[in-house]
Amino acid sequence: MATVTFIPAPAPDHTASLRAAVRYGVLGLIVLAVVGSIVATLLAGMPGLYGALLGAAVGGGFILCTALGVLFTAKLPATTAGAVLLGTWLLKMILAITVLAILKPLDFYDKTALVLVIVLSLVIVLGAETYGVLGVKAPYVEPRAAGDAEPGEKDAQ
Repeated sequence: MATVTFIPAPAPDHTASLRAAVRYGVLGLIVLAVVGSIVATLLAGMPGLYGALLGAAVGGGFILCTALGVLFTAKLPATTAGAVLLGTWLLKMILAITVLAILKPLDFYDKTALVLVIVLSLVIVLGAETYGVLGVKAPYVEPRAAGDAEPGEKDAQ
């Protein structure tokens, strides 16, 4: 008689969905940067290329920094992670406003391409990150061993 042994596959850790979100977000941003650069160059020439690349960097960098911040603070206590994420959000806002203020008087890029690619990068990278998070099958709870008591069961005895 043959013995059948079932060894379940190990569950992914709690950062697997965050890593997938960053991976898909980066891939989405790369595709947008390439396609947006080609289209903007065809429509507006070299200023369109510069506008598309700047838009991908500003918009994609803005969104990806949030996902990376969550990933890097996933193992920290909740209050520390919250403080770090709030600080990075404030820093991102200051950097985005500063970069856009520096770019405003310059004329080497196409402003329409910049704005369109920023908006598209926000939508595409967020969508790609959502797809990455939803595609990972990770448990929301830690499975307990077969011999462990139910929570509260020890108190009842």
